[in-house]
Amino acid sequence: MFSNASHHSRLTPVEPIVGGTELIARISELIADLRPDDVDLLKAFHRIQHEFGFVPPEAVPLLAGQFRTTPAIIYGTIDFYSEIRTAPSAETTVEWCSGPACLLKGSMNIRRALEAILECQMNRTSPDGKFGLRLVQCDGTCHLAPLVRHAGRYIGPLSVSETVEWARDLAGRNGKGDMGKASDEGVTPVGAGQHGDDRESG
Repeated sequence: MFSNASHHSRLTPVEPIVGGTELIARISELIADLRPDDVDLLKAFHRIQHEFGFVPPEAVPLLAGQFRTTPAIIYGTIDFYSEIRTAPSAETTVEWCSGPACLLKGSMNIRRALEAILECQMNRTSPDGKFGLRLVQCDGTCHLAPLVRHAGRYIGPLSVSETVEWARDLAGRNGKGDMGKASDEGVTPVGAGQHGDDRESG
């Protein structure tokens, strides 16, 4: 799949690699045995993320050279895989379900509320590194739709107003102090307390 999208033009320049020499050397070691014809780009992402916790920008030109393609294709492939991060993990991550049942029950409004209150876009981290939003697929908990997952717990069904209150509590913006710790212990939103599910997220 990836090899069909590769860019083999010798006239395409690759930007100079910027970053610490130790970081660049380590990334080079991690991908040295991988080849374009083996469609190993995803394996390269996983190796780098396992080592550093994310795929740093310094890796992109190295990957482009190793897989004989362009930085644009590397970035596009990273965007395709939601589990690949380009920044360190957030202190607190909220997972938003994108499954059909959640979408039918208005989960896009839930997403917009989370993005506004936590101040980060989907699959991104807030500028202060405190919050991250992650898109996840349906895992069969549709009776709780629309839902989010946080600290291994399912929270739903959610209305927009419940989402706003829960997110503000999580961010400490409801005048009640920092509610993040309480939420980690499984506190569910007002009005949805009977619907929280204690199962671990998969």
